[in-house]
Amino acid sequence: MLGLDGLRGLAALYVVLFHCWLYTFPGYPHSSAPRWLDGLMFGRLAVVFFLVLSGFSLAISPARHGWRSGGVGEFLRRRAWRILPPYWAALILSLLVSWYVVPASHFGPPTGATLWVYGFVAQDVVTAPTPNGAFWSIGVESELYLLFPLLLFVRRRWGAAILALCVTLPVVAGGLMAAGASPVEGDNWLAPHLAPVFAAGVIGAGIISASDRVRRLPWGWLAVLAALPVLALGLVQGSVWTVNHYFWIDLAVAPAMTMLIAAVATGQPAFLVRLLTTRPVRRLGDFSYSLYLIHLPVVLTVIRRVAPHFVSPGLPTFAFTLALGLPVSICGAWLFSKIFEIPFKRNRSWKSLISRRA
Repeated sequence: MLGLDGLRGLAALYVVLFHCWLYTFPGYPHSSAPRWLDGLMFGRLAVVFFLVLSGFSLAISPARHGWRSGGVGEFLRRRAWRILPPYWAALILSLLVSWYVVPASHFGPPTGATLWVYGFVAQDVVTAPTPNGAFWSIGVESELYLLFPLLLFVRRRWGAAILALCVTLPVVAGGLMAAGASPVEGDNWLAPHLAPVFAAGVIGAGIISASDRVRRLPWGWLAVLAALPVLALGLVQGSVWTVNHYFWIDLAVAPAMTMLIAAVATGQPAFLVRLLTTRPVRRLGDFSYSLYLIHLPVVLTVIRRVAPHFVSPGLPTFAFTLALGLPVSICGAWLFSKIFEIPFKRNRSWKSLISRRA
């Protein structure tokens, strides 16, 4: 839909900038970076935005057809066809870089367990040395795909409010029962916590098939109003507190993200839609998944293997990484998408893919 790919592309670009910042300045979230770079600290929220946008995009067609998915098996087949080929190609690339160039984790290089866990996209369930720190969200999203048909069923049978309650109340209850009502998140088992943000996107897609009166509501301004309390809390408490309380921040910001996506999907505000549909932003969105998958091995290689030969640590390394790692990531992702992503977007089966290449 018009503008949504642009949102996806800008979110992916922010994740790249976040990792350039993260691996240049140690001590996250108590970073040694200059304070004026603190705006790059919130890469997690960009991934949360991806999940909201994913739920919204997947639910557009069901929302137009009585909240029916067209068959659970067919939906999961299409998702696997779209997601897994570029993911597996990026996994091989990441393994090679982790083994022979620079480890992706302070726990050491990938092991045999890594091949099984990440090969079967089970990283949100089983712990293994990661070959690529960005892959955690692929495991989460894969689990949410399995949940998606059930979300549609609840939305069709009982409505949006019941769906929101079913996925949010257990998460809130679990959070409140944690010590100090501040859950400490590990590296996996994140899908249950992030299910409400995915469901928020699913619920938001209902705006696409709503009445003209609902569609004409100022969703952009409503998104700003919904985001203001979260932004104000973050400013008052500070960026480190915000990062340490992502469990609650994720839930609090999801409605604002959903309304922003709804605004763009309904063509408002016009200036933002024009920006998102410009050729560079639209093209970035076309290969945003590839950019997300492969940028981190590039960024780590530049920061830990190339930059030390040319610049000093800190801000000079950050500038060097932006000058070299960012364009290489973008150009590499574009080429990677041409081979491993776009063919699977344009063809729905091996037969179609092979016949087109013949």
